[in-house]
Amino acid sequence: MTPPPEHLREEVAYLAYYLHWGLEDLLHMEHEVRRQYVREVARMNTRINRGSGYGWPG
Repeated sequence: MTPPPEHLREEVAYLAYYLHWGLEDLLHMEHEVRRQYVREVARMNTRINRGSGYGWPG
């Protein structure tokens, strides 16, 4: 499954910003794998913003 171009740009920009991964690496990921990383980074950011630590499990 290929996401619409605007979604792909958003996913890649989000992960590149937070994880400092290169464009080629992000573009070569399967869409679902990339989405899993987006969800996990978002979850960690939510925990940080709520003041419950660094977002790490535990």
